[in-house]
Amino acid sequence: MFCDTGKVRLHYEVSGEGHPLIMLHGNGEDISIFEKALPLLEKHFRVYRIDSRCHGESTDKAPLHYDLIADDIYGFIILNRLERPFVYGFSDGGIAALMLAYTHPETVGAIAVSGANTNPKALKFLYRFGYGKLARLYPDPKVRMMVSEPNITKEDLGRITVPALITAGERDMIKEEDTRLIASSIPNSELMILKGESHSSYIADSDKIAHILIDFFRL
Repeated sequence: MFCDTGKVRLHYEVSGEGHPLIMLHGNGEDISIFEKALPLLEKHFRVYRIDSRCHGESTDKAPLHYDLIADDIYGFIILNRLERPFVYGFSDGGIAALMLAYTHPETVGAIAVSGANTNPKALKFLYRFGYGKLARLYPDPKVRMMVSEPNITKEDLGRITVPALITAGERDMIKEEDTRLIASSIPNSELMILKGESHSSYIADSDKIAHILIDFFRL
């Protein structure tokens, strides 16, 4: 299915019944990373998996910035008349979910975020060095975005009024101190550091994240 926001054409798939749950993937990925989590999630929610702009089957030729991804999801919510959906975002999708929650707090019911960062310096050194070198060698807007954005402040996070779950793997590519900063800056938040997990091991092609989201979004 497709949704034209007036700015981009977003590809998405919807399944299940219950309160709406929007799922946002990470950089260079598409909705397929949630395939193993979907059978569990769709028993509890009406699940909307969305390809971000410049990803999957969504509009490819478009400016790429985190705030634009967040704005696309806001437009999607309005056009589909979703009433305060839950929003889950992984990595880049998590950054977009945070931005959506502090720019349009009246729009979402709760958020869960995995492996998000407030700025590029929050990437551990080897990842920051590697992506920085890649951005210099290849003009890929996805990589350029990762090494130059976001710039989320504690004040921004403090404007998030809905319940929030912040997760990261014990072996995540994001510095744990930044994950803890995100959680501590959001007034109504929970923090979960998953032992033995990496940035994506409990999310991509895994049903572990489904159990976590079902427990949290019971609220």
